[in-house]
Amino acid sequence: MSKISKQPTAPFNPFFGCAIMTIVACMGIGGVIWVVHVGRTMDREIGKFTVDQPVKPVALKPDAAGVEALKGRLTAFAEAAKAGKPEVLHLSVPELNSVAELAPDTGYGNFADIMAVKAVKPAEGLLVADVCLPLNKNPLEGGKRYAIGEAAFKLELVADVGPDIKIATLTIPGKEVNPDFIRLFSGFQLLSPYHKLESLKPVMQAVKSVKVTADGIELSTQP
Repeated sequence: MSKISKQPTAPFNPFFGCAIMTIVACMGIGGVIWVVHVGRTMDREIGKFTVDQPVKPVALKPDAAGVEALKGRLTAFAEAAKAGKPEVLHLSVPELNSVAELAPDTGYGNFADIMAVKAVKPAEGLLVADVCLPLNKNPLEGGKRYAIGEAAFKLELVADVGPDIKIATLTIPGKEVNPDFIRLFSGFQLLSPYHKLESLKPVMQAVKSVKVTADGIELSTQP
């Protein structure tokens, strides 16, 4: 039986492999350059509406007796939620600011230093707040910078997780906020650190309904 003989139909070029590797490398380098370019562009845009020093928002809160009463209602709601019992919790605008102060430390800073709720928009499901949002500077520079102004936050319920808020709008007096910044950060779940705390996780998951009311918000363990 004759043997099959394979013969090249084109001259062999030892640089073909090198050329392919070079193209792949260039594509990788191009991707890195693009990421760096986008990062620098965004960093420059953020720098246009931020400042280096924070200013804590001034919040309207209940008096001492009101805070103690709020603590009791929060405890009652948490116990009912963990037990699977029907329970509704109403929080006014001042009480929301107290909840921000009473919230446990998650290692990401205190919400009371970041935002002070001052109004609600029930029809749109929004909380309106004075804010001092901390943003990282570029890695080479390090440190923080702050967006100080007014923001609207969308209240929503995340399946199997619980209530959350996402930034919807941001207004800085005398400065223009790049729309790309809002689009980038509008997907961030700002309460996510609290969803992971073992003390709060079952309570958050037990909330099946959230809505903005005429004077605050309402949380319910029932749909």
